[in-house]
Amino acid sequence: MSSSHQVISHGSPLSPPTRRELIARHGFFNWFFRTARGDAPYQRVLIHLVLIAACVITVYPLTRILSVSLRPGDALLSTTMEVIPENATFAAYYNVIVQREFLIWIWNSIIVALSGSFIGVAIAATGAYAFSRWDFPLKVPALIFLLCTQMIPAPMMVVPIYIIAANLGILNSWIGIIVAYSVQSTPFSIWILKGYYDTVPYELEQQAMVDGSSHLGAFYRIILPLSTPALAIAFLFNFTQAWNDWVLARVMLTNDLYYTWPLGVNRLQGQFTTLWSEFYAASFMISIPVLALFLASSRFLISGLTLGSVKD
Repeated sequence: MSSSHQVISHGSPLSPPTRRELIARHGFFNWFFRTARGDAPYQRVLIHLVLIAACVITVYPLTRILSVSLRPGDALLSTTMEVIPENATFAAYYNVIVQREFLIWIWNSIIVALSGSFIGVAIAATGAYAFSRWDFPLKVPALIFLLCTQMIPAPMMVVPIYIIAANLGILNSWIGIIVAYSVQSTPFSIWILKGYYDTVPYELEQQAMVDGSSHLGAFYRIILPLSTPALAIAFLFNFTQAWNDWVLARVMLTNDLYYTWPLGVNRLQGQFTTLWSEFYAASFMISIPVLALFLASSRFLISGLTLGSVKD
């Protein structure tokens, strides 16, 4: 009877201890700074202090953007450090959303960034698989060539891309900018995915083909599900690059209907005057979708950033 009460009070031997049990057993301080690496208490405190300082440094610019966006026009150049200023107003947000074409800019950016990222990752997934699994002539030079393309500054690629798009007749359209973004991101994605494919045992595909699957079927049913973290990392990098691009979009798009948010927000800055409150209000709202995307895919970031770095 006593043993059963002991199991009930302390939990099942197979279940992990609860937070209350850990605090009661080790104390709140040791529980809060606990780690599986066996660091000393002062090391844990130092690590947490560094992380807290990094978070403050990262979040502080966002608080300043929010503060400026809430200031009325006459207090725009105030040097106070308070996040919520006196006489705070949402007039800048109202003006950006209602009187500007902010929603159209965001919609265009979402379409362009998502489409370019999906196409780029799809091309890179099959290309990286070919580089990882098959031997063909000029394989190594082709990989080196793809790597060298990433060393060319992005502004230098604007003119060739513009000439090709003009010859194809896809300037000033979603198709042209989507194709440009997908092509730009493909080499980097191939290198990320190839490093991961090299760590996947080929025996898994052989077993699938023994069971009756084709080579292409084994790729879609075995390799792609296993490479979800690597695909997510490649997609996030491609999406961020397309979402924040201004140079290529400025050259490829001249019609206001196709403006992405960098081009639209740039219109708030004139030659003699700048609507700083609306500029910062738009900047703050633009950061929300990207922040939500990174938070939703944080588990892929943690597990995927080191994929392909170690090969068995």
